[in-house]
Amino acid sequence: MYGLGMADMTPAADEMQAGDQASAWLGIDIVQASPGEAVAALRVVDHHCNGLGVCHGGFIFTLADTAMAFAVNAGGDRAFATNAEVDFVNGARVGDLLTAKCTRIVERGKAGICDVVVTDQDDRIIAVFRGRTLAVKAPA
Repeated sequence: MYGLGMADMTPAADEMQAGDQASAWLGIDIVQASPGEAVAALRVVDHHCNGLGVCHGGFIFTLADTAMAFAVNAGGDRAFATNAEVDFVNGARVGDLLTAKCTRIVERGKAGICDVVVTDQDDRIIAVFRGRTLAVKAPA
């Protein structure tokens, strides 16, 4: 979407991205997705910013959540977030390129825990996110 190059993804992640209208509408690019790891990126534009001139935390949270979704579903599983929390460390402004790197740190049965670090183009940490996921059966 923002010229970040070709994505390195599994077939399951390609299929997921094809139906992911929310991420496309928000301007989120999936850069890489493999089982347990994913990278998503967002170029901050005017409509991402709040009244104080910084990227709204909801967009940063959504970027991190999207990276987690691709990490836990890239292997063909069907998993959803059950809980997440975020610490906003620094602000981001128009023009910044945010990158969310997700790593699944725990996979135990159907449950998982993922850590996501969101950085800007200067590798400055913008946010740290921890999410929990649950694998479910695909609908019939």
